[in-house]
Amino acid sequence: MADDGAAVILAGATLVLDAAGALWWPAERMLIVADLHLEKGSAFAARGVPLPPYDSRATLAVLARIVERRRPRSLVALGDSFHDRAGADRLGTEEREALAALMRGREMVWIAGNHDPDPVPGLGGSCAEELRVGPLTLRHEPAGEAGEGEIAGHFHPVARVVVRGRSLRRRCFATDGRRLVMPALGAYAGGLNIRDAALAGLFGGDYDAHLVGAGRTYRIAHRACLPDR
Repeated sequence: MADDGAAVILAGATLVLDAAGALWWPAERMLIVADLHLEKGSAFAARGVPLPPYDSRATLAVLARIVERRRPRSLVALGDSFHDRAGADRLGTEEREALAALMRGREMVWIAGNHDPDPVPGLGGSCAEELRVGPLTLRHEPAGEAGEGEIAGHFHPVARVVVRGRSLRRRCFATDGRRLVMPALGAYAGGLNIRDAALAGLFGGDYDAHLVGAGRTYRIAHRACLPDR
């Protein structure tokens, strides 16, 4: 049975790091996910890059399993839910039905991202530039001078570590206790090393990576993580 998840405190709110790469806020019964990048495969195919066209189906299947475990009252997607502005138009019937099932019986909030800045008609839910709930602010891209309690995506953080002589590179949550950057949930989403200056510059000093593993997350200080070669 999967671990319920490690808890972190952000602006006084207790949040659970789901091992599948989502964030669970028990007090609000809110599930937060980032960077689904649905229909990335079809976007690449249109440019002549052949990728298997099953990324949306795979991503929604992962999300469905998380929703089944957590049974949230609200589901918030932190932007770049679609890989481009026309991504929703390319969704197949099976994927649309899967998305509708995920949204049924709960509030759905689509946060605008840089890949999908416009509201998506016909899929249901509400759209917002950012969402403020209690002490927390949820947005796609971290703000330059964010106060305590920001949750964002955009950077797709990953961490590289060596375990028993073997190099591993895994998606991760990154947090210093003031702000938290979420991993991308999308099947075809890439990742930026947390030692990269663009990510390191978001935090005032020390911060931790919480690596997504099999059934649990693993907390590692950023200084113990390796930069990419």
